Amino acid sequence: MKETQLVGVQKTLSPVLKAKALDNRLPDPILGDTYAEQVMRRLDPGYDQRRFGTSQVGLAAVVRAKAHDDWARSFLAAHPDAVVLHLGCGLDARVYRIDPPATVDWYDLDYPTVIELRERFLPPREHYTLIASSVTDPAWLDRIPRERPVLMIAEGLVPYLTEQDVRRLLTSVVDAFPTGRLQFDTVPVWAWRTSRWDPSLRVYDARFHCGFNDPAALAAWHPRLEYVDEAPMNDSPILMAKAPANVRRLYRFLNLLPGLKRSVRIVRFRF
Repeated sequence: MKETQLVGVQKTLSPVLKAKALDNRLPDPILGDTYAEQVMRRLDPGYDQRRFGTSQVGLAAVVRAKAHDDWARSFLAAHPDAVVLHLGCGLDARVYRIDPPATVDWYDLDYPTVIELRERFLPPREHYTLIASSVTDPAWLDRIPRERPVLMIAEGLVPYLTEQDVRRLLTSVVDAFPTGRLQFDTVPVWAWRTSRWDPSLRVYDARFHCGFNDPAALAAWHPRLEYVDEAPMNDSPILMAKAPANVRRLYRFLNLLPGLKRSVRIVRFRF
């Protein structure tokens, strides 16, 4: 079988998936995603055999995923006829974790190479559609049914887009649907501007292309858009409650450093 080659930012799906896989090994997991462990083993059979292979330092990314999951469950409980747009889905098993009712139409979108991996590693299900496309190509939105509430989830995506692309994406979704929620995460301007030197990003030949010191201000991009709230990540109570002691100590230290407590902002908007 021909191997699927990930390039650039596509490679960042691996450390996030690994964090979710390792979380599932905890006695009391934060996310408890069995699919993550199975898929990570197929993607990289020796992922936990190398140095620091079982380190739980990446648990903050698991907290981020749980925040998005919890918000999604809340929205779908109130809007069981919704359309879900899971953008930059990577190999995340969110649709299986949430298991929405048949009245929900769920769309997972990512680059064609990533979608190819999803088709190999994850099972199909009804009312669930894969879209192989760059999120910046506006044509994909024409495939989505309108006139229904929409939930747009973009976990770990926005910082890799330009501000112009982010603005076009958000306003296009708001224009296309009667009502909905947008949930995504951002980084501050300093993280964007220094990302070219970030060793964790350079490993994957990736960098950020935008940052926002006040993501709530993005509501000004569209008259129907309204900021709702923010979920904690690096200082999340669940992270401090469930992470191993050494990881808790690390994050307590990092949160003392200027800017690091909110180095990622998990935010949601409504319209």
